[in-house]
Amino acid sequence: MATSSTNTPEQVTVERNPTRGRWWIVAAAVLVQLALGAVYAWSVFNKPLQAEFGWSKSEAVLPFEFAIGTIFIGSLIGGRIQDRRGPRTVALAGVVLYAIGTMLASLVNTGGQLWLLVVTYGVLGGIGLGAAYITPIAMLSKWFPDRRGLITGIAVAGFGFGAVITAPAAKALLNGTDDKTSVFLPLGIAYLIAGVVGALFFRNPPAGYQVPGFVPASTGRAVAGTRNYSLPEALRTKQWYMLTAILTLNVTCGIGFISQASDAAQGVAGVSAGTAATMVGVLGLFNGGGRIFWAWLSDRTGRMFAFLGMLALQLVCFAILPWASAFALFAVLAALIYLAYGGGFGTMPATAADYFGTPNAGAIYGAMIVAWSIGGVVGPLLTAALYDADNQSYTLPFLVLAAIALVSLVLPRITKMPAAPALEEAPAVQ
Repeated sequence: MATSSTNTPEQVTVERNPTRGRWWIVAAAVLVQLALGAVYAWSVFNKPLQAEFGWSKSEAVLPFEFAIGTIFIGSLIGGRIQDRRGPRTVALAGVVLYAIGTMLASLVNTGGQLWLLVVTYGVLGGIGLGAAYITPIAMLSKWFPDRRGLITGIAVAGFGFGAVITAPAAKALLNGTDDKTSVFLPLGIAYLIAGVVGALFFRNPPAGYQVPGFVPASTGRAVAGTRNYSLPEALRTKQWYMLTAILTLNVTCGIGFISQASDAAQGVAGVSAGTAATMVGVLGLFNGGGRIFWAWLSDRTGRMFAFLGMLALQLVCFAILPWASAFALFAVLAALIYLAYGGGFGTMPATAADYFGTPNAGAIYGAMIVAWSIGGVVGPLLTAALYDADNQSYTLPFLVLAAIALVSLVLPRITKMPAAPALEEAPAVQ
């Protein structure tokens, strides 16, 4: 009869307003992701580094390739620690490591130690980036079971928009100095400040957290499973590998184009380098916007139906792109590819949470980030190799990417939720 007097202040707060402050956590997550997404602005450094140190194009892109290639190490380790220790500690550690790696890259001097840039920006920065990236995704899926697709889309949209902000700032810094690597110091400091401020707000919802009035759907097109898997249990299901394959193939197609977007605009549509650079900057908005749009759409159509849409869209765009000599057409097709590429990162976190539950979402989706590393390396290398094989033409590379997208359409159609209760799947595409 006197139980109410034994409630702790935290318990009383949870009972009265369990969702209070959760949108501020979203804002903090976006701030962290903006800092991390600066990695996509690497193309700004390619030509300045080539000019200063005499590196080839393939050498200049190595730090970026290593950063993308080591992301999954940080996401796997960080995801597992987060599920045990909470998101704040992991996010802070990841942000600090990412920022330190960037700042240490400024130590590369006129001798041009490429190995040092690879170790600092690439390896240290990539591992820190992975740990910090996975944290808000897993955290927000627990705070927003009622808007799981939309909210994870918003979280990773910040990553997509990061390059839009960083690219012009980095260009201005590069234009103001002859020592091009020195710009990594102020950039790293900026990443550190933004990342730490955002990460300090991170926390998981309290035990027993529920959104008032929300009842998980048991039927419909976007249904969450009823079982919570550990990472080892998830790895023993075929669904984990099928979802990872879907993300890998979506990344391979999208980033294969992204790695050549500026050069392709000049070669196919015949525009100037300045116009192509402006186009690439604008396309970053579609990368970020696609993460929100497809994630929101997947809440309504079903996750697999959304992935079918992304892959089918890329298939059509790549099939037309080699003959898009009109710049307006080329730019529209490029924007749609960026939209679909970003959509994979916006939709897959919610998909993994639906399939395997949220308690271990950090570790399970963190392991899936290997798809980003595989696709992020294979896509650009494949596109470049096919470009050279086709006498420096983009016809063969884009048609091969279209073929990959076509084959990939099989996977969303056959991927079903593990041990799912009776549910209504998204309508099949005829």
